[in-house]
Amino acid sequence: MRIIGLDPGLRHTGWGVVAIDGTRLRHIADGAIHAPPRGTLAQRLVALFDGLDEVMAQQRPDAAAVEETFLNKNPGSTLKLGAARGVVLLVPALRGIPVAEYSTNLVKKAVVGAGHADKHQIEVMVGMLLPGARALADAADALAVAVCHAHHVQTSRIWERAEPLS
Repeated sequence: MRIIGLDPGLRHTGWGVVAIDGTRLRHIADGAIHAPPRGTLAQRLVALFDGLDEVMAQQRPDAAAVEETFLNKNPGSTLKLGAARGVVLLVPALRGIPVAEYSTNLVKKAVVGAGHADKHQIEVMVGMLLPGARALADAADALAVAVCHAHHVQTSRIWERAEPLS
């Protein structure tokens, strides 16, 4: 199973793909989509849509996981980030790919073990969990989202095979 993790942003949207091989995770690819810093909100969203659609076509994931938005102090920034997040949810859904959403704290707990880890800790742990991954910043966050979803998928599979308690 191939999972794409997505870290939405209006200027930089990180993406990272992992594969579940039995009980092991394998790094496939990662990167970031960079919308033009100038231009209307609509133009930037189109660039995000086109870039993410191209990544989906190239990587062909079976599932997508998106980090939930946190609230900024600036309501305008929060609304713009919400628009970018809408595009990030829409692109895989249009391709029929199931999309899961995870809070930032849950992603950090799944990867680092602490819900208030910083970006450097996430980068280090992603590198340890996915040998060969050299992702930085947005791409590392996206790989962390993919790892979080992979853990949840693997746990669900174990529960499905478990004998019911009598």
